Amino acid sequence: MNPTSRSVAPEYETPRDDAPEDDAPRPMPPALVFLLAASCALSVANVYYAQPLLDAIGREFHLDEAAVGIVVTATQLGCALALFFVVPLGDLLDRRRLMLGQLALLVLALTAVAAAANAPWLLAGMVALGLLGTAMTQGLLALSAALAAPAERGRVLGAAQGGVVIGLLLARTLAGALADLWGWRAVYVASAILSAVLALVLARWLPRRRLPAAALRYGALLRSVFTLLATERVLQVRGMIALLMFAAFSAFWTALVLPLSAPPHSLSHTAVGAFGLVGVVGVLMAARAGRLADAGQGQRTTAIGLALLCVAWAPIALLDHSLWLLALGVLALDLALQALHVTNQAMIFSIGAQAHSRLVAGYMMFYAVGSGLGSIAATAVYAQAGWLGVCALGAGISVAALLFWAATVPRGARAVCPGDGRAHS
Repeated sequence: MNPTSRSVAPEYETPRDDAPEDDAPRPMPPALVFLLAASCALSVANVYYAQPLLDAIGREFHLDEAAVGIVVTATQLGCALALFFVVPLGDLLDRRRLMLGQLALLVLALTAVAAAANAPWLLAGMVALGLLGTAMTQGLLALSAALAAPAERGRVLGAAQGGVVIGLLLARTLAGALADLWGWRAVYVASAILSAVLALVLARWLPRRRLPAAALRYGALLRSVFTLLATERVLQVRGMIALLMFAAFSAFWTALVLPLSAPPHSLSHTAVGAFGLVGVVGVLMAARAGRLADAGQGQRTTAIGLALLCVAWAPIALLDHSLWLLALGVLALDLALQALHVTNQAMIFSIGAQAHSRLVAGYMMFYAVGSGLGSIAATAVYAQAGWLGVCALGAGISVAALLFWAATVPRGARAVCPGDGRAHS
């Protein structure tokens, strides 16, 4: 502990990708891994609370079904702004202070949404929630990679990504429950309180660590994201795999409500959303995939994940015959996605400690593009060819991802070189 520091935040040795084996840092304490995962869950949930509340928000602000979608659009706008303008700041500023500052602003944004008196005020608050929730989540993932030793980075990222999955799933469930009890504003009041408590916990327990930083001005920092995209092959390959797999994933979830809400199923929105709970199993796969990446098995995990992604569409296509087969397909789809997502992150974070935040920003740009294209394509295809057409689209995208990986993987390459933890594409 630095004797001149008044902070009680713990310190331990900074992990270095080039540290010799006899000077390797201690493994990250399980309590800190849990704290990072829980922080990811609480942060990402703020981006998705509004989805099950749209009907209540629309009634209060006199927005019809067509117009109320702008609430989600405002949140997504904030997400996009965060990826480009805020997330890269983690490579420039002290990440611990940045996290705490963003949490303070998040509490203010949640309070503003809870107190919104008109639609413009509400939409401004939703943009802020999308921006700060995304910046916190992606910043925490980059911080997890920076705090972890190279030999455990995949495991720690798997745990943090598991927190993201839980946050995504529980956000909709908890928001609906609180809204039924006390109204939609109670959701944001409760989240503001939780975020304030999280800020106090992180201020106490998040390690005070001098991490590698980029010696760049802000404008140059933002431009360097595109430099990384143009020059880093690992980021290019893993980003394209992410674009394709998230396009397939988004195509499925965008179109799923259409056949399930129509006869003969005629399921409610709550029942349709319950299929997402199958994704909890993906948390286990995320952790396992991270450990395999640490062990140098990232390419093998990628092959299995992409093959599973392709196979998943067979039971999904049988939706009209069995909802149990649909659930099996959802399970396979989510297992594949989590395995691939964590493996991708473990590989790109090995590129350089000074660029973790910019790397995650660049990587998530592929995610955003893929998700958007998948959603647009799914609705267009469903209108022309129905559910089987959507399944053919998803399967085709999945096969394209598998073929792309097979064409770009170095022959005989392992996911991680034993000597330095550097990832191969």
